[in-house]
Amino acid sequence: MDTQNLKAFVAVADNNSFSLAAELLHVTQPAISKRIRLLEEQLSTQLFDRIGRQVSLTEAGRTLLPHARAILVTMDSARQAIADLSGEIKGQLKLITSHHVGLHRLPNILRDFSGRYPLVEVDLQFMDSAEAYAAILKGESDLGIITEVEHPDDDVHSHSIWTDHMMFVVAPQHPLAAIHPLTLAEISPYQALLPESRFFTTKLVEEIFQRHELPLRIKLATNYLETIKALVSAGYAWSVLPASMLRDGTLTVLDVVDAQGNSIRLSRQLDCIYHRRRLMSNAGRAFLALLTENAD
Repeated sequence: MDTQNLKAFVAVADNNSFSLAAELLHVTQPAISKRIRLLEEQLSTQLFDRIGRQVSLTEAGRTLLPHARAILVTMDSARQAIADLSGEIKGQLKLITSHHVGLHRLPNILRDFSGRYPLVEVDLQFMDSAEAYAAILKGESDLGIITEVEHPDDDVHSHSIWTDHMMFVVAPQHPLAAIHPLTLAEISPYQALLPESRFFTTKLVEEIFQRHELPLRIKLATNYLETIKALVSAGYAWSVLPASMLRDGTLTVLDVVDAQGNSIRLSRQLDCIYHRRRLMSNAGRAFLALLTENAD
C-alpha cells in the first residue's frame, strides 16, 4: 500500500473531514479524495460513508485504521533507524504537551535543544494530558510531557521530570485575600474556577473538600490555565494554579490550612512519556537527556 494514501486515510479518519485532512497534509482536497479512491480501489471496498458533509468510517475502514497506523509508525521508525546509523542527531522530533507546560516549562529547553542540534526539526503539538497519552499509545508522537495519569498502560514508559507545586490563589481585591491563615471551611462558601473534573488538579481539590466534608462550588470549568488565571485576576473566583504561573505577582497566594491548622500542600508530577516498543531516535534520546538535565 502506498504510504501517502494511508496517511490521507488516517488524516480523514481522525478529523472526519476531507478538507481538514487536506489542510493537515498541505495538499488540495481533490488530492486527498484521489488518494482515498485509489486505496478503496486497491482494497475493493468502501472505507468511508459520505452523507452530505458528514464523513464516517465504514466497518472496513474501522478494521483498516489500526493497521494503517501501525504501518505508518513502522515506516517512520525504519526511516529514522537508517538515518540514526550515521550517529548524527537530525530528522524530525514530534513532541506533545499541554499549553501550560509549553508556555512555562519548555521555552528555554527548546531554545537550548535547537542550539545544540540545529539539524532536528521539532514538531510541537498542544493538547491535554489524556489526549497526549492516547497519542503516544497510538505512536503518533515521539515524546509527551504530561501530568500523571490514573490508569497507566504497560506500553508507555513514564519518566518523572518536574514536581508542579499547586497554589490556592485569588485576586488581591478578593475577600479571601485578607485572611491569613485561611481554612477550607472559610474558602468553601466562595465560588471556584477550575478545569473539568477529569483533570488531575481538579480531582486533587475535589478529594480534599470531600475528605473534609465540605462543599466545593465550581462556578465555571475551563481547561486552559491561562484563561483561569485571567478570570481569577479579575476577581471572578478562587482557583488552584501551578506556582510556575505566579511569578508576575498579579495573584495573591493563599495560606490554606485544615481544621487542625496544618498547611495544605498540593502538587502534581509532570512526566515525560514514550512508547516502550517504539524505536527511540537519536533526537528523541538527546531531548530526553536534556529534559533530565533540567529535571527537579
